[in-house]
Amino acid sequence: MNWTGRPGLPLLLATVLLLTACLPAVSAAEMTPAGLLTEQAGGPTATPLPERPLYDPGELVAYRAQTGDTLPSLAARFNTTIAEIRTANPQIPLDASTMPPGMPMQIPIYYLPLWGTPFQILPDNLFVNGPSAQAFNTESFVATHSGWLKDYSTYAAGANRSGAQVVDVVALNYSIDPRLLLAILEYQTGALSRPDAPDTIYALGFREYSRSGIYLQLTWAANLLNNGYYGWRTGLQTSFERPNGSLERPDPWQNAASVGVQYYYSRLYSGVEYDTAVGPQGLARTYHTLFGDPWTVNAPHIPVSLQQPDLRFPFRAGESWAYTGGPHTGWGQGEPYAAIDFAPPNVVGGCAPTDRLAVAVADGVVARSEIGIVVLDLDGDGDERTGWVIFYLHLANVGRAPLGAVLRAGDPVGYPSCERGTSTGTHIHIARRFNGEWIPADGAIPFNLEGWVAHNGNAAYSGTLTRGEQTVIACQCADAASQVRSER
Repeated sequence: MNWTGRPGLPLLLATVLLLTACLPAVSAAEMTPAGLLTEQAGGPTATPLPERPLYDPGELVAYRAQTGDTLPSLAARFNTTIAEIRTANPQIPLDASTMPPGMPMQIPIYYLPLWGTPFQILPDNLFVNGPSAQAFNTESFVATHSGWLKDYSTYAAGANRSGAQVVDVVALNYSIDPRLLLAILEYQTGALSRPDAPDTIYALGFREYSRSGIYLQLTWAANLLNNGYYGWRTGLQTSFERPNGSLERPDPWQNAASVGVQYYYSRLYSGVEYDTAVGPQGLARTYHTLFGDPWTVNAPHIPVSLQQPDLRFPFRAGESWAYTGGPHTGWGQGEPYAAIDFAPPNVVGGCAPTDRLAVAVADGVVARSEIGIVVLDLDGDGDERTGWVIFYLHLANVGRAPLGAVLRAGDPVGYPSCERGTSTGTHIHIARRFNGEWIPADGAIPFNLEGWVAHNGNAAYSGTLTRGEQTVIACQCADAASQVRSER
């Protein structure tokens, strides 16, 4: 039984709300030190940050659940176990997925050296391209600033685009709030304040020809931001190395957005440059100057015990398709491992056309339809930044469901192909997002299609689907062991 089905849930949630409501307005700074930024003559500054003591092994420490926290990730961050966390917090249901934001917890901690700063840069809801981004208009905002980005244009993602449009297309594809991307551009290049453009070939500092130009520099940055954010969210990324070889373990109390930014800057900077970038006078100051204090409204975008809606396979009832890709990246490279792949049975390899249709996994409306892509919005509002959405990739241009189409579960979405992205054979790639956040295919809220549950393998694209005692093994070879049948 989950949080929402427990008889004691109203009392538990009331207790959580009472405890959080009684906190003074700035108390969010206990877990969000960026909330301590105050205006001074020289701009925003911050009060001194706490230093973590040398905790005794297994010592219980106070923690308030943050949006999207899960027991596996907390266990990894505090170097403890799920069992020990449960013992210290018996109020947590056995099948809990995401913790109630703000819930007081006691967590047994096992100290590790080289913890990073406890300073938090940005709340998680302002990292993802979710509900908090709905009211923001990138084009209008850029137009009000005198920096070089206002007059910048380039060919990107198949079209000529303005600087603001480049930001928006990266924000859309990687599902990162455009304000974060603008803040990074401003902090590193003065994109909104300097009329003279810097070296726009390698503007963000990654000097590789395959990533030259503002668009590809931004995609590089967005990919790293997601690697850090989702690596921390899942508990798989609990340390990283800077360019000078020094190791850092993010502070266990950190939030995913701050770790995403830390990981990004750890690829560029060491020493003072790194400490400044992730501290009060770095990106946080730039963001505060552009958009105001981000902690004024910290609106959790992941609710308590989030559950996936009922989903069918993305192919027609009675058909068997090959499970050709276990959990792997939803978009880009690396984290998040949000996607899985299926190939129709009549394609023996390569990018041959097929007459088999991919179908809607649930009722919804098409919120985006473009080359290779359909985004099915399950809450029906037509905005892929809100609620559950299913992201389809590698759909053929011919027969692709149009923008605004209202689909029932099982209705055609399009034909599998090799269009868009990287593909060595005809297939479809599907991934889930909720309120802009990619949901890992294996984790606290695993991909579940007709009772078949996805599990990671020992590398990207490997893994299994299991239902009871049945197991299907992912393989690009599309052999008999990789076939799974839709019963709906």
